[in-house]
Formats: sequence, C-alpha cells, structure tokens
Amino acid sequence: MRIVKNDDVTSPTEPGESRNPSTDAAVCEICFGTGVEVVPGKGARPCSCQAQDARRAFLDAARIPRRYAKCTLDTFKYQPNSSQYVAYERARSLIADYPHIDRGLLLMGPAGVGKTHLAVAILRGLIGKGVPCLFYESGSLLKRIQSSYNPISKTSETSVLAPVYEAEVLVLDELGATIPTDWVRDTLYQIINTRYNDRKLTIFTTNFADERPVNSEMGDEHRDDSQKRPAGKSHSDRRPRTTTIPTLEERIGIPLRSRLYEMCHKVEISGEDYRKRFEKPA
Repeated sequence: MRIVKNDDVTSPTEPGESRNPSTDAAVCEICFGTGVEVVPGKGARPCSCQAQDARRAFLDAARIPRRYAKCTLDTFKYQPNSSQYVAYERARSLIADYPHIDRGLLLMGPAGVGKTHLAVAILRGLIGKGVPCLFYESGSLLKRIQSSYNPISKTSETSVLAPVYEAEVLVLDELGATIPTDWVRDTLYQIINTRYNDRKLTIFTTNFADERPVNSEMGDEHRDDSQKRPAGKSHSDRRPRTTTIPTLEERIGIPLRSRLYEMCHKVEISGEDYRKRFEKPA
C-alpha cells in the first residue's frame, strides 16, 4: 500500500471550524479514527481530519482573544482606494506569499480602524496553511512576565518568554501602549531583538505614529474657560498646560524603532473609529 500526498485534499470546513460537532466529538466518518484514508485506485493517505485537528490545535494555542476570534479577511470592511483597502491587500499578500517573505507588517493608525482585525485575520490565514502562530497584547504580555518573575533566581519563567521567542509568526498588539519605564523598554527590546536576530516574522499594531499629528498639542487657549484659570488666579499666575501625543520612537525607544524598519513594512491606516457607531441611535 503506497502513501499518497494530501495536497489534493480540500478541507470541507474553514480552519478551526468543526465539520459536524457530533462526529468531531466521536470518530471521523472517513477514516474511523485511524488517521488514514483509503483512496480507491490510489492507495492510502493521511485523512483530512488530521489536518483539521492540527489547525484547530494551532488556533487554540494562538491565544487569539474571544472578541477577535471570528476576524478574517472576508469580514474586514473597507472602502475602495482607501488606506484600509491598501492594508487589506498587504495582509492578503502576506498570507498568499508565506513563507517566501522576509518582513512582517507594522500596522499603524488611530484606534478603531481595524489594525487588530487585520492582524488576527493574518494569523487565521497562516494557521489555515499549517503555520503555528501566537497573539499577544503587549501590555498583557508584560504583565505576565512581571508576575512570573522569580526574585530568587532573578529570572522570568521561560514558559512565558520561550513561546514568544519561538513562535513562527507573532502578533504583538498595541505596541507602545504601556507607559515606557526602563523595565518596559528593556523587556520589549529583549523580546523584539531576539526575534529580529532569529529572523522571525512579527506583525505589530500601534496607535502611535512616526510623526506627531497636526494639532497634537492642546494648550490653555483651547481649553474651556472653567479649566483655564483656577479661582483667585490671574492670567499672569496661570501657567500654560499642554498635552503632546508622543511618537512611536518616543514610546519604545530609538533602538527598537530602528529594528522595526528592517523587520516590517509600515502600513498606515486612517479612518473613523468604528466603535463610535455603537453610540449612534438605532
């Protein structure tokens, strides 16, 4: 009996979706639990259920948040000729061209324009090709590393960091969102520099740009009169207050931003925050 390659088998379901919950919980109707499918005139080949099980296991291990579990390229909404369409095409090309690519993506833009949706869609597309992937929100990852710190050995648990270093493809969401203390910058540098040196594909999302947006500073002249001057204070006593939106480089540091130039193609996405639609009356 010869073994036939499984390349010509098309899975009847999407990656991570069950063909039939009742049969999935029992025995595969094609191979009856043997893992081998007999093809008349060809011989035997690995059953398609084996690939399904592997993809389902990859999805479970990817740590995709429940809110984004169903994000795919098909459900990503964009307008023709928009920056969101350009980002969609970049994501689609990355999935199609993998593994013949050497740079990931840096999805950069304001909140609510679909950066995380696209990042998860890329992971789902790659998992569908049998690629093990991992998702982490950067703040949550840093919290896990902190909580795993061992004051005796002065090391962090390898169970947290090893999968991040070794993941074939990593999504690091919300880069720069955590207040940039020395520990935060050093830890991010350790993570990203390790993947940089190992040439591991990484996809980043961030709300911070490389240049400050127009009107990024808000001074007293733009504040409500009640906020401008405390009671009993004259104009001469009032000190101007400004809030400046930092750049990505200022949030993560110059060395890390330098590495991202080589690790990723920058994709800038603009648009309205889609979450605002939930405030509109029905």
